[in-house]
Formats: sequence, structure tokens, C-alpha cells
Amino acid sequence: MEFRRLGRSGLSVSEIAYGNWLTHASQVEEEQAHACIKAALDAGITTFDTADVYANTAAEAVLGRGLAGQRRESLEIFTKVFWPTGPKGPNDKGLGRKHIMESAHASLKRLGTDYIDLYQAHRFDHTVPLEETMTAFADLVRQGKVLYIGVSEWDAEQIARGAALARELKIPFVSNQPQYNMLWRVIEDQVVPTCEREGLSQIVWSPIAQGVLTGKYKPGQPPPAGSRATDEKGGAQMVGRYLNDDVLTRVERLQPLAEQAGLTLAQLAVAWVLQNSNVASAIIGASRPEQVQENVKASGVKLDDDLMTAIDEVLDGVVERDPSQTKSPIL
Repeated sequence: MEFRRLGRSGLSVSEIAYGNWLTHASQVEEEQAHACIKAALDAGITTFDTADVYANTAAEAVLGRGLAGQRRESLEIFTKVFWPTGPKGPNDKGLGRKHIMESAHASLKRLGTDYIDLYQAHRFDHTVPLEETMTAFADLVRQGKVLYIGVSEWDAEQIARGAALARELKIPFVSNQPQYNMLWRVIEDQVVPTCEREGLSQIVWSPIAQGVLTGKYKPGQPPPAGSRATDEKGGAQMVGRYLNDDVLTRVERLQPLAEQAGLTLAQLAVAWVLQNSNVASAIIGASRPEQVQENVKASGVKLDDDLMTAIDEVLDGVVERDPSQTKSPIL
């Protein structure tokens, strides 16, 4: 496993991070979840990403139990705040001070830790003054309950505003967590340049496009039984946008390119996002330890320019690049 610095900070993270969205306390029983966490640890992963909203708080608790007994100083534990949790009352959502402070304390208890390495605003809150949000984060940093601050799926203008306030408050604002993969490149035009200027890294989710870039979905065939595309509670709507014959035929054409590089399609996909120098870590999920063991082999892989060009040629016409696709809801 190789490591990269997160933004301009002194925090190093593993190039491959383990995340538990859609799996822990949802698709995967706890014993299996803990087996996947162990596989991640055995593979050298030190960075673990979760959120309070995953499985309505239960995923955080599963991760906390799965990491119990590990040397805390050897781990980087990330979580997030924004989406409604609990009974979903009027203050159980968003980035107001009350919700941030209460959510942080609840996450600490569920994760079984005294501090969160990276606390992330899971979306931008259009209904709360950004000064209130950033000041609440700053207070958590000064209390020692949070070490670094990040965001997820903020657009370039929102990131720049957050960075300006972070400088004023003198807190380490170090990362953005966007969706990013060969098929979904909406951050490249505006978000990445802004983050490079402001000293933030990307921690990307969905590097294999919800499984589409593994090649398991075939053109002209129904999705495999038990796959994410058949699970209405597990991301079927999101993966559905890729399930057309044009996209799937092009993914099949990536197979010989992966073989040329000595990689599986999934490894190629993860390695591809890591070629972007602004990406510090790619988050992988898993329902089986074998998936972790396969995907971590993308760490340290360097894809040559000819291969990167060939990938672009295969996917030309089906790649989403529109920066406006990065947007946050009004809760």
C-alpha cells in the first residue's frame, strides 16, 4: 500500500480507502463486514470512510466495532454530517451548529473513538450561513474532537468560499469527496483546479462506477441476480444511468486494455482515478474480503500515457463532464 498527503496538510492517507456506504448494516451482515474490515487492514489500508447517514447511523457503529482493538494512532477514520438521521426532526439534518455538534458527538460514540481524523460536510447547506457551519467545525477542531475538515460534493465556488473562511478561522480544510471515475469526470474542469489552488485533495467515491467498470454488467443481458442494479435499496437508481448497451459495450472494449496492463477491469478503474495527482485516495466498498484483496492491487500502479489515451478513445461519447452535475439538495 502506498500513501499520499491530504491536501497541503501533514496527514497521510492510504491510496485505497475502505468505505461502508450501502454495505455495513444494510447489504452485509456484521460478521461479513468485520471480515472485510480485517481484509482491508491486512492489505495495508489505514483509511476508513463512513457517514452518520449510512444505514441511518448503524454503519458507523459496525465500523467502530470492526476497528476495536486496533492501534488508534495507526488509523485515519473519516465520517460526515448533513443528511437527516434519527427520527428526522427539524434539527436532525443540515449544517446548522446544533446538528453539527450533536452529530459529531454521536459519531464519536458510535465509532468508539475520542476524535475523528476528518469530519466532512456531506453536502453544501443552502439554508444555513456558511459562517455558522465553518465556525461549528472550527470549534470541534479546537476542542480536539476533529483533526481536519473536509467536504463532499461541493462545487468549485462553494469550496472556494469554505477555504476562505477556513483561512480566517485558522483550521485545516483539506479535502473534497466527489464521485469520480472513468465515466463520471464532472470535477475535472472546475473543482480540481479550485482544490489545487486552495490546497485540498480529492477522496473519491465510486471509482468503479457502482460496479459497472468491473465488466459484470453485459450489453443485451439483464443485471446479474443479487447485483447492486437489482437492489432497489442499494443504489439501483444510481447504477441505472450506466446500464445501456452503448456504455456496457465500451466497458467490454476496456478488457484487452486492462489485460495489457496486467490488471483486472476493477483494478484498472481504481488505478485510473489514482493517476490524477489531485486524488489522494480512492474509496472502495466490499461485500466480500476477496473484493478488497483484488482492488488494493491498484495501489502504486502507473498507467502509461498511451494507455490513458486509449481509454479515452474507447469511452469518448459516454463520459459525463458537465460541472453542473455537482450539486447539493435543499433539505
